[in-house]
Amino acid sequence: MNVLRWANLALLLLFPLAWAAPLLRAGLLPLFGMTEITVLSGIAALWSEDIFLALLVVLFALVAPIAKTLSLSAVHFGRAGPEWLGAVHVLGRLAMADVFLIAIYITVAKGIGVGRLDVGWGLYLFTFCVLASLGITAATHRLHRRAEHG
Repeated sequence: MNVLRWANLALLLLFPLAWAAPLLRAGLLPLFGMTEITVLSGIAALWSEDIFLALLVVLFALVAPIAKTLSLSAVHFGRAGPEWLGAVHVLGRLAMADVFLIAIYITVAKGIGVGRLDVGWGLYLFTFCVLASLGITAATHRLHRRAEHG
């Protein structure tokens, strides 16, 4: 359980790093420079164009992962009971939705064939954080079920 606690707490540092890391590098033509897009720069750009969509991205990319991590920490440190694991699971699905949407956008943009789009290391880091969080939650859930039954 100690490893799960520390791995989960590490996500409190890794998620913000992933938000500032380049998800994509985009350019209109191969001859011109590439613009790096991060979760935070994407939210800022969306804010001026579509506040509702920007708020959805804030919910999926920022609020859900941190709320899930903090809720799971509350379970790990005995501040919340195992009944919280259901809510933690739902928050994890919301965070995963963001990675799925980014993957769809990349696929669509590459299919259009206008300009150039490269995946940045931040997308891999963000995906790792979400998947690690899902794994930590599943392992925690298994430990609590095992403790209840034996």
